[in-house]
Amino acid sequence: MNKFFKSALVVMLVALLVFSVGCAKKEAPADAEKVLIVGTEPTFPPFEMTDEKTGEIIGFDIDLIKKIAENQGLKVEIQSIGFDGLIPALQSGQIDIIASGMTITEDRAKEVQFSEPYINAGLALAVLESNTEIASVEDLEGLTVGVQIGTTGSEKAAELLEQGLIKEVKTFNTVDIVMMELVNGGIDAVINDLPVTTAYIAKQPGTIKMVGEPLSSESYGFAVRLDDKDLAAKINAGLAELTESGYYEELTQEYF
Repeated sequence: MNKFFKSALVVMLVALLVFSVGCAKKEAPADAEKVLIVGTEPTFPPFEMTDEKTGEIIGFDIDLIKKIAENQGLKVEIQSIGFDGLIPALQSGQIDIIASGMTITEDRAKEVQFSEPYINAGLALAVLESNTEIASVEDLEGLTVGVQIGTTGSEKAAELLEQGLIKEVKTFNTVDIVMMELVNGGIDAVINDLPVTTAYIAKQPGTIKMVGEPLSSESYGFAVRLDDKDLAAKINAGLAELTESGYYEELTQEYF
């Protein structure tokens, strides 16, 4: 074989190898191994909390979004983020899904795309068990209310403040700090999501109680970026299938 044919053969083999590698890359979906990051603020039991023994983030929302991901062939990883930082983290691409007891509101729906509602909740007014003076919102005049930053409870308290029904609103980063402030006497009452307040009452029996009627009716939803229609559709499809299969009912019985 002369040098010309040897050189030509080498060039052909290299070209074939490059073509084969290129084809192999095209066959594998670009996002086949992509792990979706789920952002949550894990001080909101029973929806999201940290296991004291393992340090793992657990809860109703976490179990549900993991099961939805499994149902839809998705991979997820849970990441702890402050509640008021969740929407900015989603918009910037730091996370892909919010699963954090987030109430569906008109204002939030302008910034994120919500899934179908997965639970109905509402706002509750909580005071110390020993308190006999506060029986409803009408009794808050001249008093201080504690809330978690960025929540609908915070919005409600701001509304009551503007109406002159309360004296002051104190805002804290997490619900557990809000409840601690109530127990320590730093605030007179707490406005917070009803299911979460119920969980805290069960955790500290004889310490905190709810008074009056729920202040609102609310629904929670998972959230994705506004342009992520495909992911929203998968979450909704998974939620529907888990509801149909009975898993959702089993999960609610376990946590509530």
